[in-house]
Parts: sequence; C-alpha cells; structure tokens
Amino acid sequence: MGPFAGFEKIVRQGEPLAMHTWFQLGGPAEYFAEPANLDELVGLVRRCCEHDLPLRVLGGGSNVLVRDEGVPGLVIQLAAPPFCEIRVDKNRITAGSGLRLGRVVTTAVHAGLAGLESLVAIPGTVGGALRKNAGTHGGDIGQWTVQVTALTRSGEVVVRKREDLEFGYRHSGLDDPVIVSAALELEEDDPRELARRLQKQWIVRKASQPMGHQCAGCVFRDPRGVSAGALIEQAGLKGTRIGGAVVSDRHANFIVAEPEATSSDVLRLIDLIRSQVRDRVGTELELELEIW
Repeated sequence: MGPFAGFEKIVRQGEPLAMHTWFQLGGPAEYFAEPANLDELVGLVRRCCEHDLPLRVLGGGSNVLVRDEGVPGLVIQLAAPPFCEIRVDKNRITAGSGLRLGRVVTTAVHAGLAGLESLVAIPGTVGGALRKNAGTHGGDIGQWTVQVTALTRSGEVVVRKREDLEFGYRHSGLDDPVIVSAALELEEDDPRELARRLQKQWIVRKASQPMGHQCAGCVFRDPRGVSAGALIEQAGLKGTRIGGAVVSDRHANFIVAEPEATSSDVLRLIDLIRSQVRDRVGTELELELEIW
C-alpha cells in the first residue's frame, strides 16, 4: 500500500471513478479512500502531505469529468455518517460536507428557514456547493454561510469565519483542500409558504434540464448578464455530437454522455463548443465543469 500503510481497510488502489460521477466516464484513481471519521481523514491528508501526493475530494460527482487515463494521487469521498450530519439550532443549520445539498434545503424548509429554496434542484454535496458557491438567479449558498470547518494541506483543522470567506459568482476563497462542515444562518419564514416556493423551483428547474436517466453535466459558467446555454443555442449547437457526447436538446449547457461515450469525446465537444461560440457569437465561455 506504500504511502498508506496502516490504512488498508479504507484505502483502495485503482478504484474506477466512473461509477462515482454523473457522466459515468473516466479512468481510475491511483488511491481512493472513504474515511470513517475525522481522525482517519486527518491521517490521510497528512500522509498525502508527507509523500507529496496530489489530493482531491469527490462529492456527488455532478460537476466533475474524469479523464480516460484516470487520476494520480488520492481521491477521498466523505460519505460516512460523521461527514453527513445536520443540526438545526434556531436559525442556524450546521451540515457536514458529505451531505447532499438537497437534504439541507428540505431540512431548512421544514424548519421554517428561508434562503435556500432556489438551490433545491442543484445536485451534489455541501462541500462541493461551497467550493464552487453553487447558486441560481435566486441566490447562492455563500450568502448564507457564516462558518466553514476545513483541513489544511498539512492536516490541521481550521475554522474559517464569515469575515475570512470571500464568495463570488461560482467561486469561493476556500483554498483548503478539504471542507469538513459549514454553518449557515437563514431567515425565519412560514414553512407552508416555503414548501410552495420549493415545489415551484423544483418544477421549473427539472423541466429545463436533461432527463434524470441521462448521464449529463452542466459545462460552462454563465457570462455576465447572459445564459451560457442561450449562447450555445444561438451558435446553432444543440444536438451537436462528437462520438458518444451530445449537446442536450433540452438545455444546451448540458452535455449528455451516451453509453459509447468516452471522456475524450466530451473534452473534444467542449473545445468545439468554445471555439464555435467564440467565432459565431463573440463570447469566450469559461468552464464550470471540473476536469480531473
């Protein structure tokens, strides 16, 4: 097991990552671990630091495309119960980074706490949502975040307060390699009214995205004041295909990976979309999708 001697029970070599992502594409992780508690997590992070190994944290896999050749170093997934806990105390919700974002949203609504309803159909985990400051036109997670517990590269547990956090469009100032948990402070509201807003947001979001059975992912950030999907559609690229990768007919900012697709197909299609939108519309698209 080399650098992870003593962690054989939780570290696996050559773990296929396709099964852990929405695209269901890509090669294996050199090492893959699912720590059962904070002590194991700290130990793994310290080993990576000691051996100068790349370290990545995989959340829900909705915003990641793994290259066909796989990923060097260690990939950690925080799916164990200690990383998926949620607590409500008055208007504050504290949630583990491995918890699904949708669970936080529905918990807030049931508790009569407003602010997160617009995030209801955003996939992934709390950690991933914080890292990219997930949001919609109705708001983002960063505006409600008052505290983040994280691990530094050397495995030190640190607490980042609100004044230390810098959230922007699809960006956070969280440079620590591992997010452990976060605290959100929300506004009190009528649970019944919140439930109605939640249902409306869910219907609108789901109607505009690829079907649930499709292996798909949102690809580009929206340029200021305009939708990336609208620009891709304006460039006439809906339905464009390279190999098994296709621009979605439902929402042009999604790429659908058909059963025969490879990560290389998706990457080539991304390059084609960027060049065509630049040439035909005059806008340079920036990736929202993470390429590993």
